[in-house]
Amino acid sequence: MSEHIHIGKLAATHGVQGELVLKHVLGKKTNFKNASVIFIEKIRGEHLPYFHERSIIKNDAETIIKLEGINTREAARLLLQKKVWLAKADFDGLVSKSAPVNLIGFSVFNNDESLGLVESVIEQPQQVLLQLTMQGKEALIPINESTLLKIDRKKKEVYVSLPDGLLEIYLE
Repeated sequence: MSEHIHIGKLAATHGVQGELVLKHVLGKKTNFKNASVIFIEKIRGEHLPYFHERSIIKNDAETIIKLEGINTREAARLLLQKKVWLAKADFDGLVSKSAPVNLIGFSVFNNDESLGLVESVIEQPQQVLLQLTMQGKEALIPINESTLLKIDRKKKEVYVSLPDGLLEIYLE
């Protein structure tokens, strides 16, 4: 599992001094003051470090953030729509315990059969998808009120009951 965790993206510029709107999935109002550094994926697979200068909380999912060295709207514009990552230690200190992204690293069980470890979380309006690797292939496990049985946070386990045939598409 990666030492960096994907938490969102830079969605918009704000003001004229290089501030950016960071849309994140941490599940609570976050000012990033306790994050030593955030990582921005300018090129796929490369996480470049940027230091937090200041921030203003907008809501549970958005923070206006000023990064060291980004001092103009034009410089900020170059970072728009880029993915943002946190080091695992910073992520653990900032994420809400109930945020779906906090399930990364949990074991997933379908009717008591182990499917694998959650590698990433994709949040959609109607459900959450847990991404894991099954027999060398990426699998997306839907988590919604009809599939989720329980989450055991102490044991780091997610229990689901998936519809017949869903797993077969990943195992063929």
